[in-house]
Amino acid sequence: MDDLFNSVEPLVFTENEKQPLPENRPLADILRPKHLSDVIGQAHVTGENGIIGRMVAAGRLSSLILWGPPGTGKTSIAQLLAESVGIRFEMVSAIFSGVADLKKIFLKAEHHRQQGRQTLLFIDEIHRFNKGQQDSFLPYIENGTFVLVGATTENPSFALNAALLSRAQVVTLNRLDEEALGLLLERAETVSGQLLPVDEDARKALIASADGDGRFLLNQAEILLAMNLTKSLSVPELAQILQKRMAIYDKDRDGHYNLISALHKSVRGSDPQAALYYLSRMLVAGEDPLYLLRRLTRMANEEVGLADPRAMEQCIAAKETYQLLGSPEGELAIAQACVYVATAPKSNAIYKAYNQAMALARESGSVLPPPNILNAPTEMMKQQGYGEGYHYDHDMPDAFSGDNYWPENLPPVTLYQPNIRGYEKHITERLAFWEHLRQERKKGKPSGK
Repeated sequence: MDDLFNSVEPLVFTENEKQPLPENRPLADILRPKHLSDVIGQAHVTGENGIIGRMVAAGRLSSLILWGPPGTGKTSIAQLLAESVGIRFEMVSAIFSGVADLKKIFLKAEHHRQQGRQTLLFIDEIHRFNKGQQDSFLPYIENGTFVLVGATTENPSFALNAALLSRAQVVTLNRLDEEALGLLLERAETVSGQLLPVDEDARKALIASADGDGRFLLNQAEILLAMNLTKSLSVPELAQILQKRMAIYDKDRDGHYNLISALHKSVRGSDPQAALYYLSRMLVAGEDPLYLLRRLTRMANEEVGLADPRAMEQCIAAKETYQLLGSPEGELAIAQACVYVATAPKSNAIYKAYNQAMALARESGSVLPPPNILNAPTEMMKQQGYGEGYHYDHDMPDAFSGDNYWPENLPPVTLYQPNIRGYEKHITERLAFWEHLRQERKKGKPSGK
């Protein structure tokens, strides 16, 4: 990462004297990487062994979906990809573009292709396009009119069409870590000719406040550098200037991760007293309440699951309440969600089942479901046996047919195994009842009510 922005020469600071930023451009734009090797925090994909690094080395690109948090370099990577292989770069935002805009871009790309020049079409916020708009890319990707690179902060599995995902590789970008963000601040100081007017603790708090977003951090740094302050700011002073509460971190320990780990384990261990204490510690330190709500929602999903389905509802309701009331009144709703999740019956059955299902899905590939549960909208599909022998469960005794729903060459696998705590106790009983009916159906016996 030391090669970041190798066009920037180090400076020797003699005093904290204000100098104008080069070219009077935003700091984030000035520090935009000039080469793929300059991109920080994403060496797993841009390095010589990464998927993007290998594409550039081969001089041939395939369509990509760049999935990652804000400020992690998605736009920069797309631009540098086009430059690295010498093709046109065209950028469009899904927020501001419609069908008419896309048609113009497609025609333009087709015109350049006829002249022997390929286009890299970068779609920012691609998940905001609807199904029809996403489908419109497919023929142009297939005939090579352009290479599509989409950027999204949403999970592509849910946000994008399966047809589009089958034609593009998903590349996951990492949230920038403390080291990468610290390097960005050093580069900001270099190009501005100033040291940031913050003490050591405030510098750590500034980095932590970015939550992995490099662009946000540089925008905050630009504000500080433009103020021409004569003394270093403490954490409270920094928070007052930036209108954002800054978390306080121990000099010798990673307080942020220690406290969130303690909160998570206290919730998992069903200790609401300790959980509430650690939650309050982080709020007092200035942690972003929405970050805590995200983590509590994860705990409700991972540690409680269907043992108490309302645990997740409490977290979502707390988020809406906090956004409605703001601080400090809204933080009481966060405390309520924390205590609810901590006192809920615990189950990681969904968490384990999901991981096993994902592993099985990767291993089994694209096997078809059994023909009897496939729809047959055409005569040809009917002749191939689609839908033949399907039993509509609501027409069956107990509204249960007992049919097999697994692919013919994939034996049924028990993935979800609920425990006997909380609501999952009822689910366990229900699954046992259905399994009994399934065995009775196999024997040809009538069901019992």
